[in-house]
Amino acid sequence: MARLGERRVLLVLDNCEHLVDACARLTDTLLRGAPGLRVSATSRQPLGVAGEQVFPVEPLPVPEAGDVAGAGRRMRVLSGNPAVALFVERAAAVLPGFAVTESDTAIAVAVAVAVAELVRRLDGLPLAIELAAARVRSLTPREILERLTDRFVLLTGGSRVAADRQRTLRALIDWSHELCTERERLLWARASVFRGGFDLDGLERACADAELPAAALLDTLDALVAGSIVNCRQERGRSLYHMLETVREYGHERLVASGSLDVLRARHRDHYAELTARAGQGWFGARQVDWFTRLRLDHPNLLAALEFCLERPGQARAGLALAVSPRHYWLTAGLLSEGRRRLSLLLAADRAHGGPDTDARVRALVTDTYPGILQGAPDAEVRSALVACEEAARLGGHRRESAWVWHHHGILAVWREDFAGAVGLFARACAEFRVQGCLDAALECRVKFAIAHAYGGDVEKAAEACGEVEDAARARGESWPHGMALLARALLARRAEAPGEAIGHGRAAIGLLRPFEDWWDVAMCVEVIAWSTRDAPRRAARLLGVLHLLWEALGGRLGSAPFMRGQHLRFEAEVRKALPGAVFEREFRRGARTTVDEAMAYVLDDPAGTPGLTRRESQVAELVAAGLTNKDIAVRLTIAQRTAENHVERILGKPGLTSRTQLAVWTYEQRDVPAGN
Repeated sequence: MARLGERRVLLVLDNCEHLVDACARLTDTLLRGAPGLRVSATSRQPLGVAGEQVFPVEPLPVPEAGDVAGAGRRMRVLSGNPAVALFVERAAAVLPGFAVTESDTAIAVAVAVAVAELVRRLDGLPLAIELAAARVRSLTPREILERLTDRFVLLTGGSRVAADRQRTLRALIDWSHELCTERERLLWARASVFRGGFDLDGLERACADAELPAAALLDTLDALVAGSIVNCRQERGRSLYHMLETVREYGHERLVASGSLDVLRARHRDHYAELTARAGQGWFGARQVDWFTRLRLDHPNLLAALEFCLERPGQARAGLALAVSPRHYWLTAGLLSEGRRRLSLLLAADRAHGGPDTDARVRALVTDTYPGILQGAPDAEVRSALVACEEAARLGGHRRESAWVWHHHGILAVWREDFAGAVGLFARACAEFRVQGCLDAALECRVKFAIAHAYGGDVEKAAEACGEVEDAARARGESWPHGMALLARALLARRAEAPGEAIGHGRAAIGLLRPFEDWWDVAMCVEVIAWSTRDAPRRAARLLGVLHLLWEALGGRLGSAPFMRGQHLRFEAEVRKALPGAVFEREFRRGARTTVDEAMAYVLDDPAGTPGLTRRESQVAELVAAGLTNKDIAVRLTIAQRTAENHVERILGKPGLTSRTQLAVWTYEQRDVPAGN
């Protein structure tokens, strides 16, 4: 202490977690006696010393899922990504010449996609990435990825001169596990039943019992957060927790070994069944977007709950109830194929189990037909399914489900361009829903009545129905039916040969529908907007490419809404005729080979967007210019901090933008650039 005196000294303490109490006492004593001393300590939990400033060391940023489509975008995303750079550097050390290139050959694309997915699945953990890269001497990146089902067996063989705990992934996690108390280890194992993340309410519901009382759960969770086992973030006013997948899988192994897996999975399923039931009850109203966002955040957990119902005998019926509440979640979340597949599997499992047609089963049968209609299932197949549904609903006295069958028949009539038949079916279903007190379903039928009339029926009746729906939606704070009413308005404006008005209504509709990721209905809005750009063939060609992108995301079978197909083909022929072939193909590819966010920014032609950036990147750039940190940006935009970091990394990878200062200056300069430059 005497030697330190008044000297300015930096003391580095590394890996304090295994001696955290001793390190804390030493640090406190030294700081009290040496005012010029500064201590930099690395540890998996804070020392808890007065004046301590904690700087979390996050894993390396990784590419987001689906971020590597197209050669140009692929290299833009991968070349500046630290996790990918680490993998390539370590792989090249054991396999000279290994690289990720912008070539569009099948092999080069496969390598790039596999490397991006590998580092993402490895959570950006440097040790895990280094151990995976070492396997390149004997396995391709794709083969390594396929063997990640047991990462603790695969990821071994670190440096011979490294500490034992840094030579295999399992040893590294074992080290953390040994530092936990018995209660912390128990919660670690039990929390692994969650996928993607969880909140305190879910944790208490699934994990608390006599062995781990609810009263002790918060302190135990806090200890796991302090020990960097569990990560915490604030999102939309809620504290959300998650474990890196590597850490979660380790805990899952312990849960399986404890013999408690099925008990925990059943509790987990029950929690999410209750949550979706509440969402179904609260779906119609001002909290509709909030409920959708909540379920979207919990989507991995919903899948896990459905998997449990499929894997365990006698649980399929409980799965059916979970899968159809709220009814529209799987339809509006860009999840048509996934929802249809899982619901079909649950129905088959329930049929095999036997028993009468309960309300849950009839509701699931009727719901199951709708994704097939939207994905272009063969007409005979759909009609046969609807006949069976109608009979089951009639025999069981399920009047509400009978009304949904009429609604589905109305959709099929629209597909056939039988608009008179469609409006009759929608009106019949609407009347029955009103009798049953299902105002949300009645409003949906009313807006589809308006769309059918707007496209091929009575324009006055369409306008009247639009007004009714808009008034009802505003009164209840509803977004989705209001967006659909604006789509009907766009169709009416097109019939009135008012392209500017049609584009305005179409864009406004997208603004309301997009938060639900309702790409089916968004695609119809884009279709009307495209038809209204006949005087700008280059833009029209690119919008046709955007439509291709959206329909591919929905399953790729339709290419356009069936009742719009004839007009779509005629319009595409006009645009092709107006442009040289190479120009059309180039513009079409620009629309089709982009991300949905970039496509929507183009469709909306957002004046707030900064040239050269996507709409989201423009928002991030503005916040950087305002001096916000990545963490602040994540909170402001209600996105994960890692997502905010990835956006900043990409922006700073653009030519001439190598620092936040340069980005701030550039952003302010762009505000003065005239629109269209």
